[in-house]
Amino acid sequence: MDRNRVEGAADKLGGKLKEGVGKLTGDSKLQAEGKADQMKGGVKNAVGGAADALKGKDPKH
Repeated sequence: MDRNRVEGAADKLGGKLKEGVGKLTGDSKLQAEGKADQMKGGVKNAVGGAADALKGKDPKH
């Protein structure tokens, strides 16, 4: 599994947590940062998936 996939998953999880804390505390900046982290994680995950597919190591198959 490509390192970008792992990092992407971690970024998405961290972003969800950050967004949740922002909602609970009413901190719109923290909430926005969490959403941005989730998007960044999604991009990394996609890049990692493409790299895995090119290497023939796509775990979906």
